[in-house]
Amino acid sequence: MAGPGEAAVVRDRLETEFLEVVRATGASVGGLYLLTPDGDVLRLAMLYGAPLDFIAPWMRVGLATPVPAADAVRENRLVWVGGQEDMARAYPRTAVAVPYHFALAAAPVATDRVRGSLLLLWPGTHSQRITPRRRDNVVSNCRRLARLLDEEEAAGRPVGAVTRPRVLSPGTARTGRSRSALAAEDFAERLPGGCCALDLEGRITFVSSGGAELLGRSADQLLGTRPWHSLPWLDDPVYEDRYRAAVVSREPVSFTARRPPGRWLDFRLYPDASGISVRIEPAGTGPSPAPVRGERTGGSAPARAGQLYQMMHLAAALTETVGVQDVVDLVADQIMPAFDARGLILSVLEADRLRIIGHRGYSREAIERLEGLPPETDLTPAGRVLTEAAPLFYTSAEEMEREYPGLPRTTGKQAWAYLPLSISGRPVGCCTLSYDRPHAFAAEERAVLTSLAGLIAQALDRARLYDTKHQLAHGLQQALLPHTLPAVPGLRVAARYLPATRGMEIGGDFYDLIRLSGSTAAAVIGDVQGHNVAAAALMGQVRTAIHAHATAGVPPDQVLARTNRLLIDLDPGLFTSCLYVHLDLARRRASIASAGHPHPLLRGPDGRTRPLGVPPGLLLGVEPDADYQVFDAPLQAGAILALYTDGLVETPGVDPDRATADLVRQLSDAPEGDLERLVDAVIRKVRPTRQRTDDIALLLLRTVFGED
Repeated sequence: MAGPGEAAVVRDRLETEFLEVVRATGASVGGLYLLTPDGDVLRLAMLYGAPLDFIAPWMRVGLATPVPAADAVRENRLVWVGGQEDMARAYPRTAVAVPYHFALAAAPVATDRVRGSLLLLWPGTHSQRITPRRRDNVVSNCRRLARLLDEEEAAGRPVGAVTRPRVLSPGTARTGRSRSALAAEDFAERLPGGCCALDLEGRITFVSSGGAELLGRSADQLLGTRPWHSLPWLDDPVYEDRYRAAVVSREPVSFTARRPPGRWLDFRLYPDASGISVRIEPAGTGPSPAPVRGERTGGSAPARAGQLYQMMHLAAALTETVGVQDVVDLVADQIMPAFDARGLILSVLEADRLRIIGHRGYSREAIERLEGLPPETDLTPAGRVLTEAAPLFYTSAEEMEREYPGLPRTTGKQAWAYLPLSISGRPVGCCTLSYDRPHAFAAEERAVLTSLAGLIAQALDRARLYDTKHQLAHGLQQALLPHTLPAVPGLRVAARYLPATRGMEIGGDFYDLIRLSGSTAAAVIGDVQGHNVAAAALMGQVRTAIHAHATAGVPPDQVLARTNRLLIDLDPGLFTSCLYVHLDLARRRASIASAGHPHPLLRGPDGRTRPLGVPPGLLLGVEPDADYQVFDAPLQAGAILALYTDGLVETPGVDPDRATADLVRQLSDAPEGDLERLVDAVIRKVRPTRQRTDDIALLLLRTVFGED
C-alpha cells in the first residue's frame, strides 16, 4: 500500500493529467468521477472550471441514477448532450437544476476495466453536434487517465477513496505581473463608470474606484466577498442566477438592478476560464426599468439560486424513489451533502413507538439507544417534533443539553435539525440531520429544510405503501415457488428468483426440480406472460400440471403437449414459455423439450459453455394441437446445465444475443467451486447495473456422478 507521501504524489500526477485532458479537449468545465471499491457508486474526485456547489447534487452518483456520468459507465459509451433541448429530453431532472446554455460529454474512463467517468462541459456557443474528431479526442484522453490509474495500482499505489473533491483552478502567474497589474489598474480607473472582477467562486478579486463608488462600498469592504453577500440589494436569487449562467455557459450576461433608494445600475458580465469581468454603469436616463421579477422589498433573505435549483433537483429525484431504502439513500447521498450534514436518522411512528427505518453517520450503540422509544421520551426531540408538527433546530451541544440531557454524549453530535414529516396534518415520521460541529441555521436554510421535509414526507409515505404491497406480492410469489429442492443422487442444484425492481405486481416466473426415481429427475423453468395475480395463479396451475404429468412417467414432449391442452381448456388469455428437462443420470443423458423458452446453456467439465439448440416450439396456450420436439444431450461428469428466464438476458435497449453471449462467457470463465457461489455471481452481474423491469429465475444443475 502507498504511504501518505506516495498517495500525494499519485494525486498530483492524476491532477496534472486531468488538467491536461481538460485543456486538450477544449472544455471549459471538467469533472473526474471514480468508482467506489464496490463498483456501485461514482464519486467526484476532481473539478475544474466551476464552483463545487454547482455540482453538489452530483458529487456522489449511483450507477442506476439517470445522469450522463452514470450512463457513460453503465452503457460503456460516450454520452453527448448538445444543448438545453437535448438535456430536457434525455435528463429532465438535471435540466431543471442546471437551466443554462452549454454542451456536455460524459465518457467512461476505462481500459479493460472501468475506473470511472469523465464529465466535460463546453460554452453555449459550442456546436450542438460532436464531431468524430472531438469524440475520438475525448475517448482517447479517457484511456490516458485510465492507463494512469492502472499503472499506479500495478505499482502498489492505487488512488484511495475520495472523501471530498479537489477543486482546481487555472494558474494565475504571469511574466512581469506587478508591472502589468499597475498598468491594468490604471486602465480600469480611466474608464467611465466602474468595473470589478469575480473569480469562478463569485468572490470579488478587483474593484475600481468608480465601481466601488457605484456599488456604495469601499474596496476593502468588497474584496474577497460575494456581491450578494456584501450588497443587500443584490441579495436576490435572480442576480446570483445571472452569475451562475455566465460561469456555466461562458457567454456574456447582463442585468439591471436597483441600488436603494432609487438608483438603477447596468451590469454586464464577461466570463472566461479564469473568472468574470463585470462592467458597471448607471442605467439610461429614460424611465426606470421595471423591478426584476421576484425582487424583494423587505423581509427575510431569500434562498440562494443554487439552493433553489438544488431543491428542484432533489424534488425531482424524490418523485423517482420507489421503496423506503430508495428514500433513505437519496436523503443520505444527496440531501445530507447539500446541507453539510454528517448524520441522518429517518424514523416513523409505529405501534406508539419511534422506529428507525434508516440512518447514516451514527454508531450502532447510538441507534440501539434511540430505537423503539415512545413519542414522549425525554431522550430525543423526535417525538415532540412528530406531536407538534413543527421543526426544531439546535445549533450547539450546550443548547441541546439544556433540553435533552445526555443526547450529545449518546450521539457524539454537536448540532441538529429535527424536521417533521407530515402529510395534510398527518404525521408520517421525523427526519433528523445532525452535524459534528456547532452549526448556525440561517433563516433561509431553515426555510429550505422545512420545505424539503414536506417532499420527503410525500416520498416516504408513498415508499412505505410500495414496500408493503411489494412484500405482500413477493410473499405470494415465494409461496408459489418450491420452498426447497429435493436431493437427487448424482446432482447438485442451486436456484435463485429475483422480482422486478420496478412495479409491485406479482411475477409469473417459476422453476422446479422433481425427483422421479433413484436415477431420474425433471428440471423445469418457465415464465407466464404478465405481472399480476392472474399470472401468478396460472403459474401455480402450470407447475401443478407439469408435476402431475412428470410423475406419471410421461416423456418431455408429452408433458408440454398435455399442459398446453390444459391451458387451452382453461383459456386464461395468457401465454407461457417453458423448458422441461428429463435427466437420466444412470445413462448420463438429458432429454429437453421447449415451449418458446430461451435456450439452456451447457458448460462442459473443461469450462467451455454453449447454448443447446433445442427446437423452440410454440408457447403454451396458443395452439391446442401444438407438437413439441425432444432434444437429447449427453451429460459428462462435472457438467453444468443452466436454465433461466428471459429477465436475465433481456433488457430494453440491450441486444439479447449479446447479453446471452455475456452469460456464456461468464459461465465459461467462472472458476470451479461451490454452485451457490456461482449462481450468486451470475445474479450480482445483473443486479447493480440496471433497473429490472422483469423477474429473473435461474436454475443451475451440476452432475456429480459417483459422488453420492
